[in-house]
Amino acid sequence: MTTLKVQTIESAPEASKPLLEQSLKSFGMIPGLHGVLASSPQILEAYQTLHKLFTESSFNAEELTVVWQTINVEHECHYCVPAHTGIANMMKVDSELSEALRNRTAMPNEKLQVLHDFTLKVVRNRGHVTQEDLDTFYAAGYGEQQVLEVILALSQKVISNYTNHIANTPVDEAFQQFAWKPETI
Repeated sequence: MTTLKVQTIESAPEASKPLLEQSLKSFGMIPGLHGVLASSPQILEAYQTLHKLFTESSFNAEELTVVWQTINVEHECHYCVPAHTGIANMMKVDSELSEALRNRTAMPNEKLQVLHDFTLKVVRNRGHVTQEDLDTFYAAGYGEQQVLEVILALSQKVISNYTNHIANTPVDEAFQQFAWKPETI
C-alpha cells in the first residue's frame, strides 16, 4: 500500500500555503486530498482551478453529481466517492441519485442516464466516442459545450482519483459516514 504525505498549512511548500488557506476558507477544513496535492503547488492550483471551472459549467447540481460520481465510481476512488456523496448532499441532490451512482444502477430519469452513459463511454474509451454516441447525447438535450465539459470534469477527476490511489488518502471525518468500496466481481 502506497502513501503520500498529507501536508498542513505549516508543513506545505510556501507556494501551497495560500491555496490551502483558500481550501480552509471554502470548506471549513483542509480536505485530505488538498493536503496531499499541496506537495506540488502546481497540481493543487490546477485541481482547484478545474474544480471551480467545472462547478461554473452549464451543468446543474444533479448533472455535476452524475459526471463526477460516474468517473469516481468507474475509477474506484475510495476517497472521492464518499466526498462527492457528501458534496451532493450539501448541494441538495436527491440521495436516490447518489445511491444509484454509487451502486451502478439506473439513473432516475432518461436525461441523466444518457449523461451517465456518455461519461462512461468517454472514460472507458479514452475519449474515442462514435457519432452515434454524440447523436444520442445531443438528442437528450445536451450539446457540444457539454461534451467538452465532461472532458473538463474528467481532467479534474484524473488528478484526484489517481492521486488518491497512489496516496491512499484517508477519507475525511466529514465524509466517513459515506464510506464506499467498489463491488467485487
